[in-house]
Amino acid sequence: MPNIKSAIKRVKTNEAKNAQNTTAKSAMRTAVKKVEAAVTTNDAAAAKEALVTAASKLDKAAAKGLIHKNAAARKKSRLMKKSNAL
Repeated sequence: MPNIKSAIKRVKTNEAKNAQNTTAKSAMRTAVKKVEAAVTTNDAAAAKEALVTAASKLDKAAAKGLIHKNAAARKKSRLMKKSNAL
């Protein structure tokens, strides 16, 4: 544990940001899995709804720097390709 006041604050803020990032990344992964689950069950309506939320979460994660913007675009593209195949 650091002794300097600014270093103590830095540790606290890093832990708080890490928790936020973990939550956002987890929500993003869950949204992607919901789309894939809907696609495997051939539920077009559910897949379309889940795709909208997943795309939003991917865009937000890319904007925050949790994932690279090209990775977000690639994941969105693959999800759209799967859902459009239904």
